[in-house]
Amino acid sequence: MPPFVKRDASAHPVSFPHLIACTYCDAVHQQADLAEGERALCLRCGGLLYRESQRAYQRQLPLMVTALILFILSSAWPIVEMDLKGVRTETSLRGALQALCAGHMMPVAILVFATTILFPLAEMLMMLYLLVPMALRRMPPGFGRLVRAIQRTRPWGMLEVFMIGVLVTLVKLSTIARVLPGVALWSFAALTIVLAVMLSFDPRDLWQYLEEEPPR
Repeated sequence: MPPFVKRDASAHPVSFPHLIACTYCDAVHQQADLAEGERALCLRCGGLLYRESQRAYQRQLPLMVTALILFILSSAWPIVEMDLKGVRTETSLRGALQALCAGHMMPVAILVFATTILFPLAEMLMMLYLLVPMALRRMPPGFGRLVRAIQRTRPWGMLEVFMIGVLVTLVKLSTIARVLPGVALWSFAALTIVLAVMLSFDPRDLWQYLEEEPPR
C-alpha cells in the first residue's frame, strides 16, 4: 500500500465549478443549463439558487447612472415648501438631519442618514464600480468582496420607507398649511421606482456571467 501523502489545500485548491450551494440551507446542487428567464430553486428549502440572466448587468448600468442623478437631486433640492399664514419654509433631507441633530435626537439622525444616504449611495457606487469595467469586458479589482458587500448593504437601504413617511407627513401637514411639492419630492418618487427595478437584479448573477464568459 503506498504511503499516505498529505496535500496542502492552499497550494492545490480544489474547485467544483458545476456545483452550487444554497445560501439559505447550504444544500449542494448540480448546476443545470437554464433557458432565458428561468430560475433554479433549492430542493430542500425552495430558496433561489441562481437564474439565467446573461448580460443582465448591461441593463443595470443605465439604471444605475439614472439612480445616481436622481439621488443627487433628491439630496440637494428641497423636498417640500410649506406656506403657513404667509411664512414659507423649505424642508430638505439635509435640513431634516440638521433638525434632528439640533433637537438632541442624534441616534435617530444617524439612523436616517445611514438608511437614506450612506447605504443606498454605497450600493450604487459599488455597483457602478463593477458594471463599468464589466461593460468593457474587464475584471474590476476586488470583485468578490464588492459583490458580498452589496448583498450585505442592500437590506439597509430604506429610501422607499423614507418616501412613505414623507407622503404620510405631507398629508397630515396639508390640513394646517399649504404644502408645495419641491424638486426633491418628484426626484425621490422617480428614484423609488428606479430602485425597485434595480432590486430585482441579484448581484450573485454577476458570478454566473463571469463563469460563462470570463472577462479579459
